[in-house]
Amino acid sequence: MTEKAFHSGFVAIIGRPNVGKSSIMNHFVGEKVAIVSNKPQTTRNKLLGVVSREDWQIVFVDTPGLHKPRTKLGEFMMKQASDAREGVDAVLCVVDAQRIGPGDREVMQDVLGMNCPRFLAVNKIDLAAPDKLMPQLETLNDLAFDQIVTVSAARGDNMDTLLQLLADAMPEGPKYFPDDMITDQPERLICAEIIREKALINLREEIPHCIGIEMLAITKVSDGLTEIHANIYCEKASHKSIIIGKQGSMLRRIGSEARADIERLLDTKVNLKLWVKVREDWRNRAGDLRATGYEE
Repeated sequence: MTEKAFHSGFVAIIGRPNVGKSSIMNHFVGEKVAIVSNKPQTTRNKLLGVVSREDWQIVFVDTPGLHKPRTKLGEFMMKQASDAREGVDAVLCVVDAQRIGPGDREVMQDVLGMNCPRFLAVNKIDLAAPDKLMPQLETLNDLAFDQIVTVSAARGDNMDTLLQLLADAMPEGPKYFPDDMITDQPERLICAEIIREKALINLREEIPHCIGIEMLAITKVSDGLTEIHANIYCEKASHKSIIIGKQGSMLRRIGSEARADIERLLDTKVNLKLWVKVREDWRNRAGDLRATGYEE
């Protein structure tokens, strides 16, 4: 009997900020490998999420939302998004069902110029009013995507269908990662991203873009305890006072929520110690970008 061929490949997930790219990848992987918030530009690095089945494997490449960069950090993010397009076996373009604007259409036209199978996910259909959703979908009919699928990453609507369509598009190839591996990100980076996620969720609108996390140390104290030290970068003294909060209340909340997620990740108790540092214009300084993990 002829052994069934194994199929594998890389799929870039591309779209504007806050359309749900990371939520889609997390749903496929079955674990949180990319942080999620309702703030634009939550994802800053290119992240890999691995989905393995008996006869196929897909390596998803989650990318920062496409936007016009205003800082060196923004330029780094756009380079990450651009690099993720190279050599992929398929591309998944994501738009928000609640509003498909001119920026989304630019991204879709750009994706349609790529020489690989091209899929469009219209996400957040659980949040879109039906009377507004249908006219939006009708405007997509003339676009030459291989498949257009309406989905809800939050609720799971049509996500299995979308995953199978992507798997069917994969060429014959090797198993790139072991079955039990779901991301290439080191624990150090994932822990930093979890801390940043909790800051994004809890802080005011104007502050999250200036937040960066410098991991100082991850030390295994014993078999059941890991100690983590990290700095939270911000750009203004006024931001520092907000991040710390009255009598340290905000910093404690960020730390408590981050610690709970990190303990699940590491499967151990965690002693998390956070400090807030004012680093003016850190998003434009090479040394600070390296310290916060944004470098090639």
